[in-house]
Amino acid sequence: MAEERGVSLLSSPVRRRIVDHLAQLPWAVDDAVGEGATRREGMTAAELGELLGLHTTTLRFHLDQLVAGGLVESAFVKADGVGRPRKKYFAAEGRLDPVGSAGPYQVLAELLACALDPADRVGTTPEQAGMEWARRRAGEAAADLPAATTPGTWIGKVGSLIDLLADWGYSPQLSSTSDGRAVDVTLRDCPFLELARTHPAVVCGVHRGLLRGALHSVGETDVDVSLQPFVDERTCAATLSSRVPFTPRGATP
Repeated sequence: MAEERGVSLLSSPVRRRIVDHLAQLPWAVDDAVGEGATRREGMTAAELGELLGLHTTTLRFHLDQLVAGGLVESAFVKADGVGRPRKKYFAAEGRLDPVGSAGPYQVLAELLACALDPADRVGTTPEQAGMEWARRRAGEAAADLPAATTPGTWIGKVGSLIDLLADWGYSPQLSSTSDGRAVDVTLRDCPFLELARTHPAVVCGVHRGLLRGALHSVGETDVDVSLQPFVDERTCAATLSSRVPFTPRGATP
């Protein structure tokens, strides 16, 4: 149960960043743990706050949860020279196995954490959170990739979404219209189906953001994304359209 709680705590990007920074600190001898024992160096809340650009009060709120979940440990460490001991935080070693790839509900939990936690500074709507999540996972690829200027290149980029959607549990199908400029994606077996029925604005907003962010990550930043929920009992439909002018057939790119 403690490990499950620890994994759920990492749905917040802020808490993941805290754990990542602590886990990357170098090893050092720590006699407070045991003679000759080693553990990773720690940081105070103020030091972490300055590093991550967060107010110390906000950071302590997240640290308290991480300590309670067993992902982070704390101890008072004597300062060099004169001064009171300082409370430092350390990455807990060996408490969690690697989480691996995120399943659909873990993804949704992370996205909602992004949308609802002001400290994460990601966005204020589900669509913004979905878009930022997809862009973060892809890194800075968009800066190096040009937008598609032919139907084949555009459809190929949209096709990269199919594997992503399948990984999240969909059964997607793709077809093109308007000489390849618009692509219709049929989404069957939504993994969030029951939640979508009760909170369509949230789930559909997340999906629009995921699609838009995934396209941004392959250089397609000038696109229209529409989503029509429940075209039948278990199916939604998305339309993705490029606004970039295509090179006429027969013309030299």
